[in-house]
Amino acid sequence: MPLAIGRPNIKDVLRCSFFMKKFFKFWFPVLIWTGFIFILSSLPNLKSGLEQDFILRKIAHILEYAILTFLLFRAGISAGWQIKKAIILSIIIAFLYALTDEYHQTFVSGRQGRLKDVGFDSIGVLIVSLVWYYKNVKLKIKNYESRINRSYKTK
Repeated sequence: MPLAIGRPNIKDVLRCSFFMKKFFKFWFPVLIWTGFIFILSSLPNLKSGLEQDFILRKIAHILEYAILTFLLFRAGISAGWQIKKAIILSIIIAFLYALTDEYHQTFVSGRQGRLKDVGFDSIGVLIVSLVWYYKNVKLKIKNYESRINRSYKTK
């Protein structure tokens, strides 16, 4: 369909406005968070100097990717993905981003890309995914089964 020259159609303007609001509410936080992870990975030295530095950095890996997975899942649901699809795609995207993040660190002086760190990132991804799966799939099945059982008891 050719582009119309002249005054824009109000329906097109409203549709565009709706999608922009949805993008900024759900997908923009994903972009901001991945940018934040990228910036942290670009810093040559993140050592805190504390005795528990190793543990703190590994917890940070887990939390970074738990938050990323949550944001991806939330954005996927807003895009109309089914819950299982949102969980699976969130896991895949977060895992691939963890791999590219570690690869990126091989180019930063003072940093090393390690597959072990991808493992710690994956722990955060899996924790959030399991919580979402349990909350959105398993609990709905339990609620459905309990409603069925109650309906049989009342008959």
